[in-house]
Amino acid sequence: MRVLTFNIHHGRGPDGRLDLRRVAEVIRAGEADVACLQEVDRHLSPRSDFADQAGWLAADLGMDLAYGANVDFDPPAPGRPRGRYGTAILSRLPLRDNGNTFLPGAPGNERRGLLSVTVVADGRPVEVFTTHLQDTDAAERLDQARAVAALVAGRPGPVVLTGDFNAQPGTPEIRALTGFLRDAWQQAGAGAGITYPATGWRIDYVFTSPDVGVSSVTVPPSDASDHLPLLADLRLPG
Repeated sequence: MRVLTFNIHHGRGPDGRLDLRRVAEVIRAGEADVACLQEVDRHLSPRSDFADQAGWLAADLGMDLAYGANVDFDPPAPGRPRGRYGTAILSRLPLRDNGNTFLPGAPGNERRGLLSVTVVADGRPVEVFTTHLQDTDAAERLDQARAVAALVAGRPGPVVLTGDFNAQPGTPEIRALTGFLRDAWQQAGAGAGITYPATGWRIDYVFTSPDVGVSSVTVPPSDASDHLPLLADLRLPG
């Protein structure tokens, strides 16, 4: 199963240009079976032209969609859709049992969540999660990482956890997860694996349960976002 995780920055690249087609091309070129996306708008604001970015990507790529709205605003005018911001999972594989769980956070800070789906790969259910943790408060981020660990740990089948964790390898937030999950980059990546070029940090991850193997993991080049995508080829048990 090929999994991609990508903070798409609502489709705006480092050049400042809003172009969701570039995001779609990253997913298409990567031939991802499952694409886990963060910073995805749905009718949110002028920054993304009030577009339903999640719906547009799913339709353009011919993939099933699960969406987790972590921020939800009233419509700007009667008859207009609500403005939402959050995470999305697109899948070419059969998708079922999706849900979004809010994570702990301080009042006034952006609400964060853990989006979960079950996909069926070769007849085997695989639980896939994606999240986007707090970027400005390390203590809150650690609380969120621990909440994610509590939600994910002990699942009976194969598990894949992805997202923008806003934390570098070896930090307490990442150690809260690698106590029971494996970092795909550590298994099969080569080099620094930088996913946020502005700072030279590796903050986007694919984690797997120990029963999932990793054949390869790469950071493809892209001008679609301020982050780079992370693409992993996984070997499922059985």
